[in-house]
Amino acid sequence: MIISVIGSSNPATREHVELAEEVGRELARRNIMVVCGGLSGIMEAVCRGAKSEGGTTIGILPGRAAAEANSYVDIPIVTSMGYSRNVIVVHTGEAVIAVGGAFGTLSEIGHALSDGIPVVGLKTWPLTTNGDGVDIGGSIILAESPADAVDKALAAVAATSDHHH
Repeated sequence: MIISVIGSSNPATREHVELAEEVGRELARRNIMVVCGGLSGIMEAVCRGAKSEGGTTIGILPGRAAAEANSYVDIPIVTSMGYSRNVIVVHTGEAVIAVGGAFGTLSEIGHALSDGIPVVGLKTWPLTTNGDGVDIGGSIILAESPADAVDKALAAVAATSDHHH
């Protein structure tokens, strides 16, 4: 199984980095591959955590060189697509775990939710209504800890009857 982990290349806090690293460790312990955007910040932290537990990491890179990937990416995928690669990041995983994040992360959350891919949030964007002001409660599954995030992501995958993979 592959789970997407998304977050900022310039994380707001040390706490976000530590959360992402622990998410990576938790996924690897359960023999789940990590896919992310392959760069610095949250992406590097989740890969570092996964590698520390012997996991496998995939980086979907925005640019034209595999060398752009952080040093914890096992499989760099070069797209030359810039932010458009975000669609690939979220679709490669069976669920998405969002840690913190800026507008790039918000766009990935939007792509995932609009395509029925479960999103679990750790200290991320609070989305309560859609653009029409309609309550969309429960669209992002809130998690209390990295282990809780992984548990909830796996439960959401199991509950999604028609897998998109």
